[in-house]
Amino acid sequence: MVGTARTAHAPQAGGLGGGKAHVLALPSGAPLGVGGVPFECTELTVPEGSLLALYTDGLVESRTEDIDVGTRRLSAVLELPHASVEDACEAVVRTLDQGQEPDDVALLLARLGGAPGPAAEREADWTLNGEPSAPALARRLVRETLRDWALEPLLDTAELLVSELVTNAVRYARAPIGLRLTLASTLLVEVADPLPDPPLERQAAGTDEGGRGLQLVHRLAYRWGTRAQGGGKVVWFEQTLPDGAGSDDAP
Repeated sequence: MVGTARTAHAPQAGGLGGGKAHVLALPSGAPLGVGGVPFECTELTVPEGSLLALYTDGLVESRTEDIDVGTRRLSAVLELPHASVEDACEAVVRTLDQGQEPDDVALLLARLGGAPGPAAEREADWTLNGEPSAPALARRLVRETLRDWALEPLLDTAELLVSELVTNAVRYARAPIGLRLTLASTLLVEVADPLPDPPLERQAAGTDEGGRGLQLVHRLAYRWGTRAQGGGKVVWFEQTLPDGAGSDDAP
């Protein structure tokens, strides 16, 4: 279930489920920033893994084409297979008419529900106590599991990043912490805690003793992100696999 409201005159959201794009019919509202105006929220049930596209009218409207033409062009691009959300964004931006008078364009693509990536080949998960010993236990579990999965080249980075995420969860949540490893086309590592607020990446000064955890995740992971889960959240990162790992005939 996703709740959304429309704050402009363009058809705001395209939901992608089952390879078919749909323009969502939403009630029109006032532009963002206008105070004292209520917004009508619409709730929709969408398949897990659907791609939600939010955009301004500059993406689909031009002086030479009706807005419906641009919307159909956007839908056609979203229906194509894309390796990642980032690739889908780049494909959409390439559809812009480079010769037209420039207009402000904003585009947000979000994958809804579930963990990123294809079906798991292997999976392991644990619940850790929210206490100071949790990061060390998380490192040991990751180390033992990746050795079992013959993924030793990923060990150092995976241990470092999972330690940072579990340390953050212990510091702020002080509650049971979920840890899950999923092996598919990438290695997916997820750390769950009961706090709903997403983590904030900040630029630590050279004299700061901490504050670099998410910087490390951002720089060393293939990609990373956060999503809501129940009343809390999951912070996840992915690592690319060594050649030959994660295939059907891998040990």
